[in-house]
Amino acid sequence: MTNTRRWWIVALLFIASLINYLDRATISMALPMISHELHLGPEAKGVLLSAFFWSYAAMQIPIGWCADRCNLKRLYMGAFALWSVAQGLAGLANSLAALLVFRILLGAGESIYLPGGTTIVSRLFKPAERGFPSGVFDFGTRTGLVLEGLLVPWLLVHYGWRVTFVVLGFSALLWLVPWHCVFPPSAAQPSLVGPAGFDAARAPSELEARRFSGALLNRDLAGICLGFFCFDYYWYLLVTWLPDYLQTVRHLTVLEAGLYTALPFLVFGVSEPVGGLVADRLIGRGWDETRTRKGIVTVAFLTGLLLVPAVHVSSSASAIALIYGASLVGLSTGNLLVILQCCAPATDVGLWTGFENFAGNIGGIVAPLLTGFLIARTGSYSAGFMLAPALLLLGLIAYWWVVGPLKPLGAPAGAASELRPASMPPGTGR
Repeated sequence: MTNTRRWWIVALLFIASLINYLDRATISMALPMISHELHLGPEAKGVLLSAFFWSYAAMQIPIGWCADRCNLKRLYMGAFALWSVAQGLAGLANSLAALLVFRILLGAGESIYLPGGTTIVSRLFKPAERGFPSGVFDFGTRTGLVLEGLLVPWLLVHYGWRVTFVVLGFSALLWLVPWHCVFPPSAAQPSLVGPAGFDAARAPSELEARRFSGALLNRDLAGICLGFFCFDYYWYLLVTWLPDYLQTVRHLTVLEAGLYTALPFLVFGVSEPVGGLVADRLIGRGWDETRTRKGIVTVAFLTGLLLVPAVHVSSSASAIALIYGASLVGLSTGNLLVILQCCAPATDVGLWTGFENFAGNIGGIVAPLLTGFLIARTGSYSAGFMLAPALLLLGLIAYWWVVGPLKPLGAPAGAASELRPASMPPGTGR
């Protein structure tokens, strides 16, 4: 495959990620209109915001397994079509129950984004080159939120929330055309290589059982899942509640809230490829891969603490500025994805990503629900917005003391940690 085609695929993954987050986050910006029309209180709004993550989280492990075993080109196309249609049909919903159904279908379709994208990057790029493309394709998610903050408020003001959902959902289906043309059959085919030392002549069911048990008992994966839960809890707090917070507490208009929601997400998004590129360059100069990637994750997570003073300052301008700083957590994202790629067996990157994103999206379920509960009980956003940065500190503990050293630069993906059991301390046998 030519280098140009590799980057065209990354560009299409970027666009798909953009559409993915534009679709899932539209409801956050439209929430005041929807709640007014359907008479939803804080707890009902929390349920609606959370519904997407019920299916999205539940599908992560199955879709990750499929990404490793099935035709990835067709799998991604089918999932993309499902989520786009579900987004469009949400504009026709006349009740909370109908909206919940379409949000659940949206979550099922969008589950392909991270396991599929990570698997594709691991197939197209060498380990030392993966930080930048991982950051680039995931940058699309944050760009989608920036576009959501600029485009969606305009559509809402001029056409209402129903037309907004219909237009965004069905127009996205055009993406399927370039994807079909650019993605080569060779990169779509699953790997037939089994875990190290495994006899491929044995029954496929035994091979799959060993892959699942190897993942479930792996200490690296346990630490990755805990750390990513903390990261995603923080991220989904911003995605689901920041627009409502700016309108309700800071008294911004829909258009103002859209703009000032878009800018922090832009900071978050631009930081993603930057953090990945910096790590790739430093490792290329001989820096230790483990300390470099985990070090950038540490700096990024610590910036999330700026969210604590943001909810306590009296000035809206100061609060927004602090939220910008708190969005530098995005520097960690590309490195979080590469940490998993370094630890996972080469044949199971999709499966491991499914486990990782399943754990992360438990945070997606809990963050909007728990925040809505805390708002209803305390009458304030403070407790909910302080909990998320505290969890990032727990995430750092997981990445430094549960996840072991990453593989030596240039070693086969997963070679150092493929079957390290949960009871073995980090670094054993490395």
